[in-house]
Amino acid sequence: MTSITPEKTRIGWIGTGVMGNSMCGHLIKAGYQATIYNRTSEKTRTLQELGATVVSSPKEVAQQSEVVFTIVGFPRDVRSVILGEDGVLAGSHEGMVVVDMTTSEPSLAVEIAKAAGAIGVQSIDAPVSGGDTGAKNAALSIMIGGDASAVESIRPLFELMGKTIVRQGGPGAGQHTKMVNQTLIASGMIAVCEGLLYAHKVGLDIPTVLESVASGAAGSWSLSNLAPRMINGDFDPGFFVEHFLKDMKIALDEASRMNLALPGLALGYQLYNAVAGQGHHRDGTQALILALSQLNGIDWQSQYS
Repeated sequence: MTSITPEKTRIGWIGTGVMGNSMCGHLIKAGYQATIYNRTSEKTRTLQELGATVVSSPKEVAQQSEVVFTIVGFPRDVRSVILGEDGVLAGSHEGMVVVDMTTSEPSLAVEIAKAAGAIGVQSIDAPVSGGDTGAKNAALSIMIGGDASAVESIRPLFELMGKTIVRQGGPGAGQHTKMVNQTLIASGMIAVCEGLLYAHKVGLDIPTVLESVASGAAGSWSLSNLAPRMINGDFDPGFFVEHFLKDMKIALDEASRMNLALPGLALGYQLYNAVAGQGHHRDGTQALILALSQLNGIDWQSQYS
């Protein structure tokens, strides 16, 4: 591929939800022409106002682009928009690069790389961490799997979306790294909620408690970014509960395949199933506090809003 510049490189983007809208917006604001598609067309309006061209299928996105990014919900969606009859590869051309930034199955990333390579297309898996805040601030951590030269060729685009950009290995390596990330978060979120519940139960002022603990050895991204949302009764999704459940299920399935016991992750998965069962599947992952507070007979929402 020739050097990546706004003058030479046409960008395609599929998936303009909570994350994709901000991520694609950074590329457009840097001067790149973008062709976009989203299953729900209303969610393309903001990017259209920035100058993006909206089309009616992933295939059309590919036909008009040198680099196509996808960030959708579930592995079945990735399979449809990339490998489907009207998908990206159906409209691809030799030398094109496909970058899937969805958190998806490592095996699917390998399958896509093989299918793409057979027709002269490079495929990269590049899931991200940092949530809606990281997406808005172009501060994401991007975990990358794929051919080294292909990854380097589009690094200027990654640098417009993230601050930590690391190639982990070949196809699927980015997805495996994201499973490590989600495993770490799952148990960490339980600890954050339990700490807040302890502080509540003994009558401490929780924001004041956070001043002491967030910058010490107990500090974490979840504690600094999501605990304040819990205290304010803000459960809007930076990352959907149902998507986190999907991620944990992928990680547990991979662990089972390797005969690897991850009891902390399994507990997190079950507790988040309870969150979904209480009707919060489309809320943010910070809604875990609601399930654990209910377990303890605490009406969190009536006291923190």
